[in-house]
Order: sequence, then structure tokens, then C-alpha cells
Amino acid sequence: MSIRVSIDASGGDFGFSVTINAGISALKTYDDLLINFVGDEAGIKNELNKNSSYSNFADRIDVTHASEVINMSDSPSVALRHKKDSSMRIAINLVKNGDADACVSAGNTGALMSIARFVLKTIKGVDRPAIMSAVPTLTGPTHVLDLGANIDSRPSTLLQFAIMGSIAVQNTENIENPSVGLLNVGSEELKGNEKSQETSELLKNSSLNYIGFVEGDDIYKGNVDVIVCDGFEGNIALKASEGVAKMFSYFIKKSFNKNLFTKLVALIAQPVMRDFKSKVDPGKYNGASLLGLKGVVVKSHGNADVDSFFQAIKEAYLEAHAKITDKISTQLTRELEEHK
Repeated sequence: MSIRVSIDASGGDFGFSVTINAGISALKTYDDLLINFVGDEAGIKNELNKNSSYSNFADRIDVTHASEVINMSDSPSVALRHKKDSSMRIAINLVKNGDADACVSAGNTGALMSIARFVLKTIKGVDRPAIMSAVPTLTGPTHVLDLGANIDSRPSTLLQFAIMGSIAVQNTENIENPSVGLLNVGSEELKGNEKSQETSELLKNSSLNYIGFVEGDDIYKGNVDVIVCDGFEGNIALKASEGVAKMFSYFIKKSFNKNLFTKLVALIAQPVMRDFKSKVDPGKYNGASLLGLKGVVVKSHGNADVDSFFQAIKEAYLEAHAKITDKISTQLTRELEEHK
């Protein structure tokens, strides 16, 4: 069975030059993948014709015209109410209508969440969709949710996040029984506020492989597969980590450029730095899943290059292939029945 992915070709900082070439790379990788590029038809076809491999995959590519583009400055309400012919909206509509199994966009995050929730609706039993993404660790990726879609989530909602995250990781990372941790100010059982304590009790009584509280530094140790938190804490943790990474990169470059000797050292150290970058490159982990919707939607970084956007398409393909939406619905219903 083929997997059909609709791509918001106009989304992101670089538009067609990234989204289309990444899409063709994905077609080279997955023989059962079909892609529908959504955006200005003339612009898309012009970019496709620039790619020397296009003719080899033309029979697996569709183009759907969209007359509008959602800008990064557009508010979610404007995008939802006044840009109904946008490339993002039409790409999501294709999932709703059954013409695509998943959607990928590098566009405005707030608009994507609002439109996806309005068009696709949430799975029965899901209070709110959550944003989940992988982050690099000492031993491999750890998945964190929610990363900013929801503020002040209730314990029951955090339980839903844990269930959705566990199912997604189990099926896309091939981990039999993913470990789940709850982000807190300490790992001791008595630490945290009332919401943390209540959420922990719900997780203990679930069928999940819950290992207890984890602290901020555990995110990068690699000792847990899924970390659950409210979107407020998750977004702060993510942005703080990105800031530390940028600072680290800045000081390394500054130190290497101090003088002729340090520049020589930098030249010698190039293989080591390349290896280091390959392990922590955020582009390798691009593709945040909007879990809890009646359809697969994956958000790419807006400034993604071709390789990074390919990773977002890969995530969408894997989730659609594993029928993540159906599995979340089934397990969530079972868990909620047990907690009645």
C-alpha cells in the first residue's frame, strides 16, 4: 500500500527550493511514497523541472494549486478565517478528505496547529493536541512533549500526552516498551507541585512504562525515551537548550579564530568538529509531530534546509505507515476506560 504525503510547498523560509527537492529525495528513499506538492502550480513545476531526477519520479508526484500563502507574521485567526486557499490549508484538507495520509509544513506553527485542529479535529478522548519532537542525547534521541501547544495542562491531559508519545515512539523508533518520565524540579517522589504529584499517580496506574520524575538535565542523558511536560515548561526547556547550543557554537568559533595558531588548530580539528556536529545537528531531528489529531501532521523548522526537511517528511511517512492515529485512538480509549 502506498503512503501519500501532502507537502505545503510554499511554507518555510526557503519555500520551493527546499520543500520540492527534499520531497524528491524522499521519493528516492521510499519506493511506496507518493507526494502531492501544494502551492503556486507554476512555481512548483518550474522548480521540479530544475531537478534532474524529476522525470524519474513524475508518476509519483501530484501538484495541487493554492493561490495563497500563510506568512510567519499572520496570526492563527487570520490564517484560519481569511486564507482558506492557502497552501497550508489545502495540504491539510487533503488529509481530511482522504487524499493524503499525512501532511508536512514548515510554515507558521500557530497557524498550522489552529488549522489542523479545526479541519481534522481531535481523536476522541484527546483534550488537546500536543507537539512532540526528538532531541539528541548521549545515547540517541529522546522525545519530548508538549513543546508549546498547551499551557496549564491538567494531569489527565498530561496522561494523554504520555500515551500518545509512547505510541508514536514505539512505532517510529521500534522501541518495544518506551520508558516515560515526567519532567519535574527533582527526581525524588515528594518533589514538585500538586499537579506533578497527581500526574505521577495517573502515570503509575497506567499501562505505560513509567519510570518516575526526571530533571532538566535528564533530557540529554538519554536514560528515558519519552519525557512528558506541560507546553509552558517544554517550550522554555527547548528554547533554553537552543540558546546554549548557539552560545557554545559562538564561543568555539571565536576561540578558533583568535590567532594564526588557533586557526591552524581549527584546521587540524575539522574531522573531530564534523563528527561532533553530525551527532548534535538539530537538522537530523527535524520534524515535530502534532499528536492527537485525526490525521498525521508534522511541523518542520521554518529555516530547514533540504536534508532537514527530508527528516520531517520521513517522520510523516513513518507515522502514516504505522497508522499512528488509529493506534493512539485504540490505546487511549482503553486507558480511559480503565481510569473510569
